[in-house]
Amino acid sequence: MQTRINLEKTEPKALTAMMGIEAYLASSKLDSTLVELLNIRASQLNGCAYCIQMHADIARKQGETEHRIYAISAWRESPLFSEKERVLLALTDEITHISNQAVTDKTYQNCLNYFNDNEISQYIMQIIQINSWNRIALTTKLQFS
Repeated sequence: MQTRINLEKTEPKALTAMMGIEAYLASSKLDSTLVELLNIRASQLNGCAYCIQMHADIARKQGETEHRIYAISAWRESPLFSEKERVLLALTDEITHISNQAVTDKTYQNCLNYFNDNEISQYIMQIIQINSWNRIALTTKLQFS
């Protein structure tokens, strides 16, 4: 597999805009463990090997266990995730598969049990951002060098 196009070279302003959202998210107070769980999960759903590998590596460096990383793909059946984590994983699944069904009221209400409106908004933006990166990586066939 060969990379198709390098957006950094062809459209650097577009990537600068994406990095602006990254800077905004980095300035938030989101839990980095939760962020990497949802990054891995969205990347799994989208089939983005590049992003799965990158975010699994980040999660490991932050102290995440191999068992939990492997179990993300079956989080609904796994006892390894807290209710708070499950809420965000459900939100991730629903946003990533938004064309199947919009985010349910149940999922949104469950989010309110653990997060305030600002945190929910920031997690929504994080999920949207990783989905955008997945689409860029899959379309361009981005690869580790």
